[in-house]
Amino acid sequence: MTKYTFPQNFMWGAAASGIQTEGSTNKANDSIWDLWHQKSPERFYRGISSETVTDTYHRYQEDVQNMKKVGFNSFRTSIQWSRLIKDYETGEVCQDAVAFYNNYLDEMIANGIEPMMNLYHFDMPAELQEKFGGFESKKVVDMFADYAETAFKLFGHKVKYWITFNEPIVPVEGGYLYDFHYPCKKDGKLAVQVAFNIILAHAKAVHRFNALELENSKIGIVLNLTPSYTRNDSEEDKKAAWYADLLFNRSFLDPMVKNEIPQELCDVLEEQGVTPETTSKEVELITTAKVEFLGVNYYVPRRVKAREASYDLDYFTPEVYFENYVNPEGRFNPYRDNNEILPTAVYDIAKNVQENYGNIPWYLAEIGIAMDVESEGEPGEDGLIDDSFRTGLMKEHLVQLHRAIQEGSNCFGVHQWTFIDNWSWLNSFKRRYGFYRLDLETGDRIPKKHGLWFKELATTGSFED
Repeated sequence: MTKYTFPQNFMWGAAASGIQTEGSTNKANDSIWDLWHQKSPERFYRGISSETVTDTYHRYQEDVQNMKKVGFNSFRTSIQWSRLIKDYETGEVCQDAVAFYNNYLDEMIANGIEPMMNLYHFDMPAELQEKFGGFESKKVVDMFADYAETAFKLFGHKVKYWITFNEPIVPVEGGYLYDFHYPCKKDGKLAVQVAFNIILAHAKAVHRFNALELENSKIGIVLNLTPSYTRNDSEEDKKAAWYADLLFNRSFLDPMVKNEIPQELCDVLEEQGVTPETTSKEVELITTAKVEFLGVNYYVPRRVKAREASYDLDYFTPEVYFENYVNPEGRFNPYRDNNEILPTAVYDIAKNVQENYGNIPWYLAEIGIAMDVESEGEPGEDGLIDDSFRTGLMKEHLVQLHRAIQEGSNCFGVHQWTFIDNWSWLNSFKRRYGFYRLDLETGDRIPKKHGLWFKELATTGSFED
């Protein structure tokens, strides 16, 4: 057995989002997820919407106690734009939302749990999408900056860690390339414009945050970084991986962390005829918006090979430069759509951040091991659900993270996705990730064995394997 010890004051906890947990009680306005479910409920697994979900709005006190039971010292969730802002033109806030978020933050802080608050988790207000096209519009970029400043002023004295966006590439992919988020468009040029506008919105929010000079508060970004691994060592496959990394990772990582827009990216976009509309002032804002920390979400690796088949879409997507590839010798999760398991990817991510991004302070903002209800089984005599498969895999990933930290990687925490099985977009509750199972009929939180292991890890800062 080897003992793996993590640094003192390491942040241990979980991540979630407002829209996936709070429910719709007293919500000021609809988001695009409410709107889409109204239009196309058949797109959602078993037709389940985000209306009730885990009902954190009413059960936050109980939930904070459950956080303590599994040893959390920190927790990331999000403020819902559509809950906090009552009138988007005037910026008037919903006082009920202000009270809820204050109470939730106070409850976490009183119980020794550091809140980390994210401002955008895929949940564009429906009104802004329908009127202006969401982040297709520069007007909405400015409205986001206004909303962000409002949140900073309201809660900045309580929140030490702010995040502008979670996985900002996902609304681009889902809403404008691959049809798994609203508005379900397939338009490569529009996708690139939305991506640029989101980066600009982030930059404007960072500048608003810095202007307030909030004491003991930091601002960062959470990106889903997926290393690209090749089929073989051929130059063609290596070039395919380079393109995948440029378009899926560096497209957001370089502007938001290095404050650089890669020339290679500009060349690709020009080659494809999808260059976004920008101004020199906007580029200046992006290249001067310094973040203080990075969150990294990791689930699965990306496998690519040089394109062999012809590219048959009539609009631009990154796959014009490569094909996705399934490793025939890979190891796969039998409980989540056979996704590949590759713990060494965590080490590769950590070293990339260390060597190519100034070793910026970063944390593993999401790492999730999905199982379905059937594979987890029913609670045993001890009242716990046996998800030891999840614990085993988490150990393997943390061994790789520990190796990187020993080599100098500036990692300060690990947050697992997620706290309680939560509603997850089109998948609804198909995939379960939580420390607690959510009973969809009663709303009860049922503990899982993995939580006992995690509490020991969080309490001692170490584990043996």
